[in-house]
Amino acid sequence: MFKQLKTEYLGWIFLIGIILLISELVFFDGGLIYSLALATGCLYIGRKLSPRSVGKILYLIGIVSSVVIVLNMMIFKFFVFAIFVYILLVYFQSKKNPEWVKPYLMEPEQKKEQIESEPLLKKEYLFENKLMGHQKTTDDVYEWNNINIQRGIGDTIIDLSHTILPKGEVVISIQSFVGNLQVLVPYDTEVRIHHSVIAGRAVIFQKQETKVYNQILSYQTAEFEAADQRIHLITSVVVGDIEVKRV
Repeated sequence: MFKQLKTEYLGWIFLIGIILLISELVFFDGGLIYSLALATGCLYIGRKLSPRSVGKILYLIGIVSSVVIVLNMMIFKFFVFAIFVYILLVYFQSKKNPEWVKPYLMEPEQKKEQIESEPLLKKEYLFENKLMGHQKTTDDVYEWNNINIQRGIGDTIIDLSHTILPKGEVVISIQSFVGNLQVLVPYDTEVRIHHSVIAGRAVIFQKQETKVYNQILSYQTAEFEAADQRIHLITSVVVGDIEVKRV
């Protein structure tokens, strides 16, 4: 049923949701920002101290607080209402204009042509989009695949010494809300880094930025343009540190 939802409808729902979220944060309930920041802080600190009882308690408080805040937000109620209205519309539309399915038989030659027209190979990703939790590359040798992920809360560690990078430029793109990023780079590989951060620290080879606030950092090694193997690292984080070093 939801496959019938047109892209423009989703776009309008998303746009209205963003407007409601901004209105709720700015005009109606300024304290909501502090509540969200407090809940996020409890989640992050609780994750860091998770082996201890204090960490588990803080993490639990963060989860409960986040759920309560989201359930009471106007944008959540709007999306529930939008889904309910859409289900009703689809139901009445299906009653008015029922869909007829007509079987279509293909000739053997047509089947063969369709199958052989464009073969596709599915590839596995090293990471996945994850709302909470840490992720790191395996300690064993793995096959390389470009990385493009979005993270919520948690640390990310990428060790490039356990894979064979292809010739040319490989791309690592990471967007994270709260958490630290660490990228371990082989000595014989050139690197370009574009890092955007609201609050955190940056250690990029010998360059150290102990306090970074609302900045974009951009560096590249001297032989990057002429190198056969190049790593283009694009990262953005709201709160967290980045470390890029040789191994």
